Amino acid sequence: MHATNQHTSIRGFTLLEIMVALAIISISMLALLTLGNRSIGVHDRLQHLTQATLLAQQKMAESELEARRVGVAQLADSTGGFVDPFTDYRWQIEIVNTPLPAVQMVTVTVLWGDADRNEGVDVTSFLF
Repeated sequence: MHATNQHTSIRGFTLLEIMVALAIISISMLALLTLGNRSIGVHDRLQHLTQATLLAQQKMAESELEARRVGVAQLADSTGGFVDPFTDYRWQIEIVNTPLPAVQMVTVTVLWGDADRNEGVDVTSFLF
């Protein structure tokens, strides 16, 4: 009886190959987590910008109604805050004379966050 030996070569991964693969996966996961955190930050900023723009438009509409009620010349600079749930935001209204006596330039600024960061939205209109 003649027996033949067949050698089957089974090759596994070396420890170095596994470590390189884990390093690549770790770097990829770190990049994905960083992108996720950045996405959350961008979404938060966009939400503040959208809300501040809507609040500024509301305040501008109130200024226009006030100008119709008391007259454009009676408008004055003012500041204040919003009621709940918008207590994180504050507003400023600046009135500037124009060369035309019956026309005023009104700028409504809605701010939020730290004053040092200058986070805000401006809406400007001309009232007559």
